[in-house]
Amino acid sequence: MAVITAIEKQKRGRRANVHLDGEYALSLRLDLITMAHLAVGSDLGDAQRNELEAEDQRLGAIETALRLLAVGPRSERELQERLRRRRGFKDEAVQAAMQRMRELGYLNDGAFARFWVESRQAGTPRSRRALAFELSRKGVDREEMDEALDGVSDADAAYDAAQRRLRVLRGVDRQTFERRLGSFLNSRGFGDGVARATIQRCWAELQADEPS
Repeated sequence: MAVITAIEKQKRGRRANVHLDGEYALSLRLDLITMAHLAVGSDLGDAQRNELEAEDQRLGAIETALRLLAVGPRSERELQERLRRRRGFKDEAVQAAMQRMRELGYLNDGAFARFWVESRQAGTPRSRRALAFELSRKGVDREEMDEALDGVSDADAAYDAAQRRLRVLRGVDRQTFERRLGSFLNSRGFGDGVARATIQRCWAELQADEPS
């Protein structure tokens, strides 16, 4: 059984360093120290220390998860991976945080997939294939992915994407226009057939807008 010989608040954050028998032993949240009634002169056994460190990790993982989700929606896999990378949270703490987020209703891969598709198409439209690839990397399953992509038209998305490039393509010759716009559409995941049809449509519209 060790004796707490010092509790020193860290300069930053809401944590303190706990010294046992004259030596630094562990760092804990201030609120956890208060709840556990830790004080200089108190005994701290191995079992209680392990419980405190596990609870410290659990609470830290939950707080981090809430901060990450406050920035924007995330898939379950994405959040889980971020928690594991940050501050070295152990698997037990990560799983506890994930479960708490589910209980609060903050994790829903179907809703996340719909948000992702809508955001992408509003900002940088891309093909169904490209969107599906992005969602699969974030751990969204096939059923939820298909529901989120329902109604997405490659032809419409390619045309919307092309409209955002026409300003810098005005005045170039047709060969340059086709090459540059084609490369741009391909980079957004659109196939050659969709890209060609979009290029022809946009070129025709540009020529119709030219003064006689």
